[in-house]
Amino acid sequence: MDDQILRNKSVVRDFAATTLAAIPNMFGRLVYIASLRDLSSGNYEHAGLAALYSQQAVQESLECCHYEIFQKILETPLSIQAQDLAECLQGMAGSYPSTLSHWREMEAYRVLLPANTPDCLKELFFSNLRALLEILQAENSTVRSSG
Repeated sequence: MDDQILRNKSVVRDFAATTLAAIPNMFGRLVYIASLRDLSSGNYEHAGLAALYSQQAVQESLECCHYEIFQKILETPLSIQAQDLAECLQGMAGSYPSTLSHWREMEAYRVLLPANTPDCLKELFFSNLRALLEILQAENSTVRSSG
């Protein structure tokens, strides 16, 4: 058991130092780690980690990282979440207004949840995201109309 914990800590440390550190915002990290998960199987795939560590260690470690990032976002004040989400969406392909609109209309954020997230945290996250996207949309509309 202790070997497994140490191995997983090593995977997490490697992933955080080499991959997550290059992503400048929390929502960007959440989007990235969620993109590593196959939506059909729920398994995470990361070639770099898979070349160094066992499949089980990679799965457990990425699940842990995913949940930690998710929790950190929920613990962050909404005003900071709004700034972070805006930075994340501005860094995506396409124009900011169309990305913002797509996220609002399609609720693209629903795939960002870690597996086995309690229902109360799911609802909190979804409610926060809907509110944040409305705020960002209103701010974007005000900037465009006054610009």
